[in-house]
Amino acid sequence: MGESYRSRSESDRRSGTYRRFRDISVSERILNTAFLLTIGIGYIVALANMYYTHQGRDTKAGLSIDDVMIAYHGSHNQTRLGSAIKGIMEPNLKYKSDKDVILRWIQNGAEEAEYKERIAPILNRDCITCHTPAINPSLPDLTNFAGVSQVAHAGGATVPFLIRVSHIHLFGIAFILYFIGKIFLLCDMNVIVKRIAVVIPFAAMLLDVMSWFITKSFPAFAYVVVASGALMGISMGMQIVVSIYQMWFYSKEKI
Repeated sequence: MGESYRSRSESDRRSGTYRRFRDISVSERILNTAFLLTIGIGYIVALANMYYTHQGRDTKAGLSIDDVMIAYHGSHNQTRLGSAIKGIMEPNLKYKSDKDVILRWIQNGAEEAEYKERIAPILNRDCITCHTPAINPSLPDLTNFAGVSQVAHAGGATVPFLIRVSHIHLFGIAFILYFIGKIFLLCDMNVIVKRIAVVIPFAAMLLDVMSWFITKSFPAFAYVVVASGALMGISMGMQIVVSIYQMWFYSKEKI
């Protein structure tokens, strides 16, 4: 059976024909569709998580380009922790008066002695459920003074933080894009268009990650962060939609 399959594949390559969706079984179509739909839903949830993680850094409701700039470059008059306490993290505080306690600590220089006495109990009670590296490595570590200090002083994301997040981002999303692209290659379309389509999300992902580091020094580069992230999402979504359509609704007879 294995020899028969290899000889058939070699024969297809010599004759200029390749596997397409019409060549796969219904079971394989169901498997591919389940995978693509799950990834699509997962990406939508990831976008929602990104929105709630970054919105409100400029103390205004909603996600804006200023929020992205503050996340990576920082703010001259506001720390990341201060922005979060005034925005997205405020509802997580059990006692609203704790917001003023944290903000006064930041204004007084964010010293370790006061952190241990007054700030750590608040963060340990209300924040470390999410802000723990083992649970969510993409969020700042609020389990110790070193991690809190990074976001309690002026400045955006640190280089070690960006390196940690980018290596997880690159490894994880690269695998997802590979399997989506592997399925997309079974589509029946112009080969040049197909080759360009499978490369675009990888290129956009690399540009997105590179832009994080550049935005740390040049805040205006936040526009590239947004544009490259949008390009990756759109191109990946296009591959998912076209693949599912051709698997179930498109038919073209072999010549």
